[in-house]
Amino acid sequence: MTSYVIKDVAILGDQVTDILIADGIIKDIGSGLSGDTVIDAKGCVALPGLVDLHTHLREPGREDAETVLSGSKAAAMGGFTAVHAMANTNPVADTAGVVEQVWRLGQEAGLVDVRPVGAVTIGLEGTALAELGAMADSAAQVRIFSDDGKCVHDAVLMRRALEYVKAFDGVVAQHAQEPRLTEGAQMNEGIVSGKLGLAGWPAVAEEAIIARDVLLAQHVGSRLHVCHLSTAGSVEIIRWAKERGINVTAEVTPHHLYFTDDVVESYDPVFKVNPPLRTKADVDAVRAGLADGTIDIVATDHAPHPSEDKDCEWAAAAFGMTGLESALSVVYETMVQSGLMTWSAVAKVMSVNPAIIGRVSDQGLELAVGNPANIVIFDPRAQAVVDARKTVSASRNTPYAGRTLPGKVVATFFRGRPTVLNGELNA
Repeated sequence: MTSYVIKDVAILGDQVTDILIADGIIKDIGSGLSGDTVIDAKGCVALPGLVDLHTHLREPGREDAETVLSGSKAAAMGGFTAVHAMANTNPVADTAGVVEQVWRLGQEAGLVDVRPVGAVTIGLEGTALAELGAMADSAAQVRIFSDDGKCVHDAVLMRRALEYVKAFDGVVAQHAQEPRLTEGAQMNEGIVSGKLGLAGWPAVAEEAIIARDVLLAQHVGSRLHVCHLSTAGSVEIIRWAKERGINVTAEVTPHHLYFTDDVVESYDPVFKVNPPLRTKADVDAVRAGLADGTIDIVATDHAPHPSEDKDCEWAAAAFGMTGLESALSVVYETMVQSGLMTWSAVAKVMSVNPAIIGRVSDQGLELAVGNPANIVIFDPRAQAVVDARKTVSASRNTPYAGRTLPGKVVATFFRGRPTVLNGELNA
């Protein structure tokens, strides 16, 4: 295997040094190192390869939107070395057979570690538990279970799921959306929804489910993870739960750190997302919650759609936006340039913590000699206008199109193999 030396890179933004990569691992760290291929990384930052706990790869069933291969390419371009593929495929990933299919497709792509997420309920219908144990024991070794896209709204079923996953140290990742409170909802309920005449999605629809579920997790003594938290009230509930020692973790998406519901005034369906974009007060609260550790991770909720599902009137459009390729730049702008987080903290919320929550033992590790060479090199000096036509994802529904984002992933190494070099896909 070719050896690589990353020259003059700042590990976590601090120590400027060289990193030697060979045989799939970090062979050495120090000055004056040599190897077969030299990468000039002066001015760049090295982080552990990013880990996404919430990705929609759409395969099987919606290969017109994304495939495991195209999504893996997008992930690599964003600096990710592991992604967790959500279960709302067709057929649903609610059996050992389907999760193993997704896992094997990830193995064949070979660009990132694809970890399937198993459905909590059969067909995501919320009526009976799926094959949780069989998926956990499969070759895919599923440890995260979620009906994401739908809420496990039945309290008894949610309790049973939390009880079941304890046997293999699994976690239930809840899409917190009370269905009756969001019937027909199109955007955040507030001043903007009233102005636009769009049905509102109240914050309490999210907060009520989170409050219920943290109490269930406390009662059962099991692990709960809250998907795409988006409101100030939700941050306070998670903070309250953690203060009481409840085993709960939470994520926020890049787009909920970046946008407010004001952008919906354009009626551009690219901004239609579940949960909806919220108010400035909510954005400020989730940024603060991420900075102080109340929110554990950033997860993309990368949700690709073919053009016909977005290039239509608002009410008919699908919920969701892509995010893998832009995530690190958005976090850099909203959290690092703002002074809220250091690069070390970014590594924690985008690599270390998601690997721990997902129980991925060889990801999210310190950049140290002997550890797997899962590394992203990011140039914070770069900036570029996002062009949706040039994204690597099979879909083009990025909400950042036409916006200038700071920084660029210049290299990604997955187990010592460069999947991105000089800012270009190497696959």
